[in-house]
Amino acid sequence: MSNIKAYIEKNKEQFIALRRDLHRHPEIGFEEVRTSDIVAEKLLSWGYQVDRGMATTGIVATLTVGDGKKTLGLRSDLDALPMQENSGKEWQSCHEGKFHGCGHDGHTAILLCAAEYLAKTRNFNGTLHLIFQPAEELLYGGKKMLEDGLFEKFPCDHIFALHNMPGMKTGSFHFRKGPMMASSDTIHIEVNGVGGHGALPEYTIDATVVACHIVLALQTIVSRNVTPFQPAVVTVGSIQSGAAPNIINAKALLKLSIRTLDPQVRHQILQRVTEIATAQAQSFGASADVIHINGSPVLINDADATEFAISVARQCVDESMINTDTAPVMGSEDFAFMLEENPNGSYLLVGAGDQPGGCMVHNPGYDFNDELIVPAATYWCTLVENYLK
Repeated sequence: MSNIKAYIEKNKEQFIALRRDLHRHPEIGFEEVRTSDIVAEKLLSWGYQVDRGMATTGIVATLTVGDGKKTLGLRSDLDALPMQENSGKEWQSCHEGKFHGCGHDGHTAILLCAAEYLAKTRNFNGTLHLIFQPAEELLYGGKKMLEDGLFEKFPCDHIFALHNMPGMKTGSFHFRKGPMMASSDTIHIEVNGVGGHGALPEYTIDATVVACHIVLALQTIVSRNVTPFQPAVVTVGSIQSGAAPNIINAKALLKLSIRTLDPQVRHQILQRVTEIATAQAQSFGASADVIHINGSPVLINDADATEFAISVARQCVDESMINTDTAPVMGSEDFAFMLEENPNGSYLLVGAGDQPGGCMVHNPGYDFNDELIVPAATYWCTLVENYLK
């Protein structure tokens, strides 16, 4: 492991420069054309077989060494967020309203840094698939890669992925067996009433009032339908209805986000949302259409794969830098789709620093901590050499 770290430390500046270049030129989901070109060019130059076009801008790079039969997949995300950056860094985004506010530029640089070492040293025996996935922020890119035949074309015995996490000590590693990140479902509820003059309410069915009652009723799902021992969140993030004070509205639109850490609880909440919205609307003589816009499953780490991932971390850092039972996160991650199809895998967090005043991901002032490239790339290389012995 010390040889790996020394090699990566010696070459880190080129990957820091690469990371900052990606940060300066962010691309959002399914539009990662420049990013994909850069990644593919580097992988080809190092001797990987590169397959492009899966999920539009996705890449799978394959390197087979020796006659080993085992296959391993490592996944990184490529996309940026549709938000404005105000970090003030020299490499700040040059694209208005687009920003690597979650560190996917860093994840890409980490995996490329590991890829370069692994191609140069080839100190393993088997097949390695490096998966560069688009549109993670849409919680859809992973699903699209699977629909395009990811694991049929590139079967993996085990798969792993990582994410940087501010608020944790720089270079620390955090693991959890079982559910680690929440499912995410976006729901729209369209309320249909009867509009009319604000002075003549008796001739109307006020969709705005109906929507408000639906919002209040939805708050009982977590408090009265879900066991207190299961985390769940039902958030109504948007209510849209009308624009004038003297018009009673015929229509209202609610936009919901639902998060759970258990597939059964997820199913239960989705069912209750439909039941409550429909019944509340009917009680006013209105109707409600519940539309499931999109959703991603609970991210569930395999116990054995996670134990292996922990054993690798113990070769890389001191025990004080390892958390083997980190708390689950109610945020979501579409690597969950890959683990749902291939459960033999694990997702881990790498601490990005806990300094006072530091920014969490999805904050306009966030910037990836380049100090993570060496420990995280060292970890990937160590994992590959251990798994594909």
